[in-house]
Amino acid sequence: MKALILAAGYATRLYPLTKEYPKPLLEVKGRPIINYIVDKLEFISSIDEIYVVTNSKFIGVFRKWAKTVKSPKKITLVNDLTKNNQDRLGSIGDINFVITRKKIKDNLLVVGGDNLFDGSLKGFLSFAKKCFPAVNLGLYRLKQRKDASRYGVVGLDIHKKVISFEEKPRQPQSSLVAMCLYFIPQACLGLVGEYIRGRKNKIDAAGGYIAWLKDRADVYGYVFDGTWFDIGDYKYLNAAKEKFA
Repeated sequence: MKALILAAGYATRLYPLTKEYPKPLLEVKGRPIINYIVDKLEFISSIDEIYVVTNSKFIGVFRKWAKTVKSPKKITLVNDLTKNNQDRLGSIGDINFVITRKKIKDNLLVVGGDNLFDGSLKGFLSFAKKCFPAVNLGLYRLKQRKDASRYGVVGLDIHKKVISFEEKPRQPQSSLVAMCLYFIPQACLGLVGEYIRGRKNKIDAAGGYIAWLKDRADVYGYVFDGTWFDIGDYKYLNAAKEKFA
């Protein structure tokens, strides 16, 4: 299995902090955010390589970071060749870019480079194994339903199969939201490219893809316990610095 950390965004909501520095390398409790993700991936024996996709603006910074990482896993940096927020590929575009550029034919675990959570990935992957060959999403239940309007809201049936998905609804019907965490089995890798080719407008958020995918393949959701920080702006960055264990 391959792992992919998404780190090619431009994080404009965190300017000026991220104007010349990538968000996944911002520090929480004295360590870059991305290091916590690499730590979790190291415990998954089936992963033989970790890809980190970034962009032309920040590739040099990530090269310096990579020299500081002591990991038993092979870490490969991928430049998606974008230079600014206007020409970004977006999360699904970057997943497709890496699958195509690196000719990935294995199962793929995708993690957002700005996600901090204290749950283990082993439970998530054990659940994915039971659902194989379905796509699996990492989910989190927020304490306040109103906060779900910032995310993709997910509906599950009794078997944990995704039956509804609504991106950033004004009035969320649930507090269960999608994290940026996906298990994509080998058999479903081609659906990423199919989605990209079928869209007329440039794609950014993953929500459109999930809504599209659930009608074409089995998609299941695994609900994480503990804490989760999706570091999109100063409010959540400061919360992570204060509360992340």
